[in-house]
Amino acid sequence: MEIKILGPGCAKCEKTAKIVMEALTEAGMDASVEKVTDMMQIAGYGVFGTPAVVVDGKVKVSGKVPKKKDVLAWISQ
Repeated sequence: MEIKILGPGCAKCEKTAKIVMEALTEAGMDASVEKVTDMMQIAGYGVFGTPAVVVDGKVKVSGKVPKKKDVLAWISQ
């Protein structure tokens, strides 16, 4: 599983990264987690509001910090 956290490194982006890592730990799952800060790469996903989370190439949320229960649902599919 590949997870990307899209955002410039703001507080909301850091909170999103923390929630994703907590969800992975809670689920006992291993995934490649990458932070993408380049705005051109972020725009390449069709994302114009950050933070955003991409799981296996699919944008799951954009423009807000996700809830842990949502992240758990995405990674368990």
